[in-house]
Amino acid sequence: MKSTRKSVYAVVLFFILTSCGTYFNQPITQQKARLGENTEVTKTLKEFPLPQKPVVAGVYNFKDQTGQYKAVENGSTFSTAVSQGATTILIKALEDSKWFTPIERENLGNLLNERNIIRSTRDEYRKNKNPNEPQLPPLLYAGILLEGGVISYDTNILTGGAGARYFGIGTATQYRQDRITVYLRAVSTSSGKILKTVYVSKTILSQAVSANLFKYVNFQRLLEAEVGFTKNEPVQLALKESIEKAVESLIIEGIEDNLWKPQLNEQETKALVESYKEEQEEANATALYDRYLTERRGTVAATGALGMTLIDGDLPNPQPEFNSRVGLKYFLTPALNTNFTYYKYNLENKELLNEGFMSFDFNLEYNILPYDEFTPFIYAGGGINAANYFTSVDPKVQAGIGLEYLVANNLGIQLFVDYNYVFSDELDFVDAGKRDDTFYRAGLGINYYFAKRKNKKLDEGKLKELEAKRALKALKKKNRANRKKRNASN
Repeated sequence: MKSTRKSVYAVVLFFILTSCGTYFNQPITQQKARLGENTEVTKTLKEFPLPQKPVVAGVYNFKDQTGQYKAVENGSTFSTAVSQGATTILIKALEDSKWFTPIERENLGNLLNERNIIRSTRDEYRKNKNPNEPQLPPLLYAGILLEGGVISYDTNILTGGAGARYFGIGTATQYRQDRITVYLRAVSTSSGKILKTVYVSKTILSQAVSANLFKYVNFQRLLEAEVGFTKNEPVQLALKESIEKAVESLIIEGIEDNLWKPQLNEQETKALVESYKEEQEEANATALYDRYLTERRGTVAATGALGMTLIDGDLPNPQPEFNSRVGLKYFLTPALNTNFTYYKYNLENKELLNEGFMSFDFNLEYNILPYDEFTPFIYAGGGINAANYFTSVDPKVQAGIGLEYLVANNLGIQLFVDYNYVFSDELDFVDAGKRDDTFYRAGLGINYYFAKRKNKKLDEGKLKELEAKRALKALKKKNRANRKKRNASN
């Protein structure tokens, strides 16, 4: 009876901890129609500085060029992975920016048919009732055409999860990341010249969290329960944000190339362009999976470490002994460096040997992820091993692996282990066996990068970022005030 109560209490506690968030957020009522959601870029476009003169732009077809269909686990589907209404989304973004006057071109046939109807009707009125019936005004023609489309929709570029189960109680989480890519170009209708091309990508996140219980609470009494939820970022919103970001980029790059001009003075325009250039620098320094390709490590580093050494020689019962290290590194490339280190250490076999040694090592070291804060590394090289007071000196080779984590751009914490082969069988002062003596070292240390960092230009851009953002924020505030004054006067 007590065990049954304990199981029931455990079940109740389990569901309290895991299901509250899901239970109290269930969509149990119908929702009314509402205005569509805005993205962060929508707000940016609406608050963007106004142009001196809007550009008449035509969009014939901004289409899905991927040809992909939705992925399903079983069977097939004819639903496309990407919305086919990208042209409509682009026209809305152009309208929100107030930099372009979009004209109807997607369904131009419908427009021309309707104008023919209007023209014939007015001709009839002109003959029978009103000879002064006005002529139909001409259509606007586009100064530029906006072309491009959705050129890529990559699914499962990153997947993963975690879970655990104990005595029938388990929980798990999974995630998946997709990626959508948009290209947008402006084409001059007078010359056919491609004025500017921009490229924007956006990730789409899906998450699933679940918890379950499978437990016998009594003889032939099985309790089974499950709770969870799945959250998927809407593809339509991701597409909308990508297109809006492409329009924003097109406007700013056009300002930079003097294709069009904002209602700003020279200093304000420069601040706007500089802010965008810093965003470009950050994008150029970022690889897939949000990995920053910034050269965080300097060209020269001082290193120090403490650790343990273990001999593998002819004597039995080897014991770990203390070691210390100091050294200097010089980076030939962001990934490859040469280093010179001095070790002081003891080697011990229980009750048989405890002697002090030192070594002078020269290594080539390769960082596998040189632009990341966390990187594995491997190294190998040669050196000289000597007993205290240089009573014996022997050549040696060594190789090792390790991990480094940057706690700051000039300071890294390092964990390493290496293997050392000495070209002598008398390291433990005993000449026995067929092979030479070896020993292992492991340690924890620091790397201090005191030379000028190669990415100083990027760092200076980061320092300017706050000033540029403040200037842009002030411009947006000023623009909102001017817009309110114009609306009030109208």
